Amino acid sequence: MITIAAGIVMLGILVFVHELGHFCVAKFCGVKVLKFSLGFGPRLVSRRWGETEYMVCAIPLGGYVQMLGEGGGEQGEDAEISPDEEQRSFAKQSIARRMAIVAAGPAMNLILPFLVLPLAYLVGVNLPAYLEEPPCVGYVIPGSEAEAAGFHKGDCIVQISGHKVATWTDTGPALVNSAGEPIVFVLDRSGQDSELTIAPEHGALEGLQSIGLLPDQEAVIGSLAPGMPAVEAGLEAGDRIVFIGEREIVSWYELKDAIQEVGKQPVTIVVERNQERLSFQIVPEQVDDSNSYLIGIAPNQDTVFKRFSLGESIKAGAGRSMDLIELTLVFIQKLFAGHVSTSNIGGPITVVQIAGQAAQTDISSILSVLAFLSIQLGILNLLPIPILDGGHLFFYTFEMVFRRPLSLRAREWAQQLGLILLIMLMVLAFYNDIVRMIGN
Repeated sequence: MITIAAGIVMLGILVFVHELGHFCVAKFCGVKVLKFSLGFGPRLVSRRWGETEYMVCAIPLGGYVQMLGEGGGEQGEDAEISPDEEQRSFAKQSIARRMAIVAAGPAMNLILPFLVLPLAYLVGVNLPAYLEEPPCVGYVIPGSEAEAAGFHKGDCIVQISGHKVATWTDTGPALVNSAGEPIVFVLDRSGQDSELTIAPEHGALEGLQSIGLLPDQEAVIGSLAPGMPAVEAGLEAGDRIVFIGEREIVSWYELKDAIQEVGKQPVTIVVERNQERLSFQIVPEQVDDSNSYLIGIAPNQDTVFKRFSLGESIKAGAGRSMDLIELTLVFIQKLFAGHVSTSNIGGPITVVQIAGQAAQTDISSILSVLAFLSIQLGILNLLPIPILDGGHLFFYTFEMVFRRPLSLRAREWAQQLGLILLIMLMVLAFYNDIVRMIGN
């Protein structure tokens, strides 16, 4: 429940920022704003200040700003407007003003990361230590694309499809730019240059781990889940697991398969603690009705806390914002080109999960996720799909070029088509969210 509530709050912030953009520019242009709503459906809270009604509604998946002469309801498109107020209606504004009002929502979402990310860097960020280390392979997942391509433990990646990479952080953008194309890796293997290629049908969009390459991670326990078998057996944070049954463990990544092999059977786990070897009897716990088993441990991952000066935080935040915008645009381009699977599209459930998980960590993580989601929302709304802000901007661009608005019939047809596309997109996003939940 905490995750859901925190996720909805963060989603509400993004919607508020978006609608605030429309609202402020409309007010600046002298347009009368009738309603400012967070959410859709039945009103939960409603208050009128001046000429505007401010509302919070029951369905927290969006929001809207209704202006005089725009949309249905009171004083909407079908209502008669007095001559005194006609000049304050949205429809009577110049094309440039209408475009500015519509573009202000997505623009606010794109501006927000440039404000919150510098704050995140100023407060300080906890980064996994390996991210700033050379991208040397610590583990190759058996049966993965990386294993099939010939990767070995200890290989250090020097280039990805012509892009030089010095750290694990550098590999993400290089892989996104290679989506839908063969990935050519240049490696340093025991001091010798080597080259390996992965076919275009790879799944590298989510990073090296998605093709089977992971950093070195020792099998050292970092934390234990309360009430789970590991705690009850007496394991402690800092224990290094060396055996599960007869199987020797040299990497954290081997633990999952080793525990699944045991199933719901007693097994001896041998750990090193203070240079001593200790044995514990554990029975893994089955997760729900699935065939997945857990003992309730998490890895000990080294992190680096990094705090930036004011100038450095502004520079780092702006740079990270531009990187996220570029990566999002590349992703969309690859998606429409068919180089990226539609299974990568996430819906409101995924957004709430991501936001909720971040909200339970620290302020820098919250701000980073807020910036990431804000960019997604801003760019999505700029797509030239009728009903979205980008669709309205397309109509106004047509009107500006041809000196006349698109016919009412054409606009209605386009909006119906846009609604169908949007519904299809939402159905796909919800489907992907549900598949991920079942998979997890």
